Amino acid sequence: MSLYLLIKTLHILSSTILFGTGLGSAYYSWRAWRSGRIEVIAVTFRHLVFADWAFTATTAIVQPLSGLALMHLAGFDLSQPWLKWSIGLYILAGACWLPVVWLQIRVHRLAEQALRDGTPLAPEAFRYMRWWFALGWPAFIAFVAIFYLMVSKGM
Repeated sequence: MSLYLLIKTLHILSSTILFGTGLGSAYYSWRAWRSGRIEVIAVTFRHLVFADWAFTATTAIVQPLSGLALMHLAGFDLSQPWLKWSIGLYILAGACWLPVVWLQIRVHRLAEQALRDGTPLAPEAFRYMRWWFALGWPAFIAFVAIFYLMVSKGM
């Protein structure tokens, strides 16, 4: 296998893990939140925070590195519009993801605290979840657009 195909395979696999983990995390955390059960929220968000560090963060690093390597090996010029858009959308998705990680950590801690104290979730948790939900949409749309741009290459 050539170096280009090896890196391209890594790029595709890591993008799949990045997108899939994000989508799966969104689904399970939303379902846990909608259950209204503090113990479910606490456990789900504990696993969600771990998954974000183990899978999302690592693939978020692999993506630009492998993408830059592919650009170099394929001879793509960074000034091509589809690449500019892809990079811009990736930065947008990352700008949405960073606060989401903080929000998930906060919701997890608030749920754990409520569970320990036998109290309802603090009002901040509800505010954090509204922000979490709002930030998830632009990141999701950005990744779908990036997939399109990667496949079409701006055709």
